[in-house]
Amino acid sequence: MDKALMDNYTEILRGELIPAMGCTEPIAIAFAAAAAGKLLGEEAEHMVISCSGNMIKNVKAVTVPNSGGQKGIPAAAILGLVGGDPDKKLEVITEVTEEARERTRKLAKEGFCEVKFAENVPNLYISAIVRGKEHSAEIRIENSHTNISLMERDGEVLFQEGEQPKDDTPIPIGDKSLMDLQGILEYADSVDLSEVRELLQRQIDMNYAISQEGLDNVWGACVGKTILEAFGHDVKSCACARAAAGSDARMSGCPLPVVINSGSGNQGITVSMPIVEYAKVLEVLEQKRFRALIISNLVSIYIKHFIGALSAFCGAVSASCGAGAGITYLSGGDYPRISKTITNTLANVGGIVCDGAKPSCAAKVASSLHAAILAHHMSMNDKSFAAGEGIVEDDVEETIRNMGYIGKVGMRPTDREILNVMTDQVDVKSCL
Repeated sequence: MDKALMDNYTEILRGELIPAMGCTEPIAIAFAAAAAGKLLGEEAEHMVISCSGNMIKNVKAVTVPNSGGQKGIPAAAILGLVGGDPDKKLEVITEVTEEARERTRKLAKEGFCEVKFAENVPNLYISAIVRGKEHSAEIRIENSHTNISLMERDGEVLFQEGEQPKDDTPIPIGDKSLMDLQGILEYADSVDLSEVRELLQRQIDMNYAISQEGLDNVWGACVGKTILEAFGHDVKSCACARAAAGSDARMSGCPLPVVINSGSGNQGITVSMPIVEYAKVLEVLEQKRFRALIISNLVSIYIKHFIGALSAFCGAVSASCGAGAGITYLSGGDYPRISKTITNTLANVGGIVCDGAKPSCAAKVASSLHAAILAHHMSMNDKSFAAGEGIVEDDVEETIRNMGYIGKVGMRPTDREILNVMTDQVDVKSCL
């Protein structure tokens, strides 16, 4: 592999594997509001948050971390505005005070924050407009959680996507169109680990910490703890439980940071914790564990980039494909077996829908990982679903693209109907 392509994969990892606090959708709203407040330059008297449907469904039911148990778009936006630091981006509300939490409760009750549904916008879209006595300001975020596409103050456009803000240089995220599975495996086998070791170790450390928190204490529906209590402590159960426990804690407001994957903390936990558990049991060298983690992260990113940041497709599936690929690599699997693991996983659970971020995401993480581990064992025995069976093709690349098309295009109407059901915009009984 030439150096330019190697560097591209490294840039992708550096751009994607970043720390975030809590569910990334409410945190992105908090970031937008904090950035708008900073741009306003005076105390805000009113705020309007306009969001895409996917943002609305992913914020509706999760607890905003550091909020004292508050939920919803107004809580996330107001907390970011009154107590957040936009320079910290996806860790914007790491250091909010009790005073900020109480002020958030008060302003939310007073109707300070107006929420609007933005139509005909990207799936990931936030507009935060704040107005004070003398000035107004707007921050717009599109397509990724910290991608500011518009900065406007008093009607004057200070920055619009296509330019570069003078005081902010984004992390390069590489060109994902250059990715393929063969390239991912070649990169993982040959990259100098000193270039990515710090990134990967941070992912292990942070995600293990929130996973342990989910196992030690009561968060959400305790999916991770339940798996261990019901099914024991073999490596399969531990891999599923550890990932689910991290999601248990994260979806219920745990303030510990997570290193994300494809813009999602749940996906970051899913790609990393099973690799840690299997590497421990298989007693592989540290460098083998890191290389498996590279595969797990990049396979997840590769599959998800065909679908987009937010959709009706559950991202736990693409992340579990990554984890399954990494487990197969740890077990000595080559390109054909890793391909079979991915194919078998997509053929099984590719249809799991995303009905918003919430505690039940932990169960979807566990179910997807169980499917990926089954897929791994099938592949190691040279068993795979055959081309022509549903979306499966002879070439794993084509199978991945089929799933990408379904997730991005085919599930678009499903996405709208999920949102209609979640927001009581449809009388379900009358339609049945």
